Amino acid sequence: MTETIFALSSGAPPAAIAVLRISGPRAGTALQALAGKLPEPRQATAMKLCDGQGALLDRALALWLPGPATATGEDIAELHCHGGRAVIAAVEAALAALPELRRATSGEFTRRAFANGKLDLAEAEGLADLLSAETELQRQSAMAMAGGAFSRMVEDWRGRLLDSSAALEAVLDFADEDD
Repeated sequence: MTETIFALSSGAPPAAIAVLRISGPRAGTALQALAGKLPEPRQATAMKLCDGQGALLDRALALWLPGPATATGEDIAELHCHGGRAVIAAVEAALAALPELRRATSGEFTRRAFANGKLDLAEAEGLADLLSAETELQRQSAMAMAGGAFSRMVEDWRGRLLDSSAALEAVLDFADEDD
């Protein structure tokens, strides 16, 4: 069984908004534990987030994204909280206190998307490049890679190569016929 992971998915605090993402089989359970219930799928809902003792952590937008039609191919919950350091720390502590949840390692969401067939290797590398892009040209190149432009080009080459291979085999197999 895949572990359920969580991490801050937005920029470093402080910020106006912080996005905490939870991915895995217990994402829904984690969201219910903090918000009291699951919002309608794929619908941002304002909810109070509370810790295990019922103390209010924040008022946030919550999203429930059941898999497999998600970025990682797994169930995902997102918490769009206020971006202060104390708020983020409190929500992360509440998540860490839940059974069978753990903090994600660097790149783990992307690794899961790749493992579940949501990204190919070129798209995953493009995403990494996008996150580290510093110039407009780097951003444009990374967007093309992450969007699958390179993968589509390689697939086109593969199709043409297979067509050519089939034509060559036909010539070799039927060379003695007068057609």
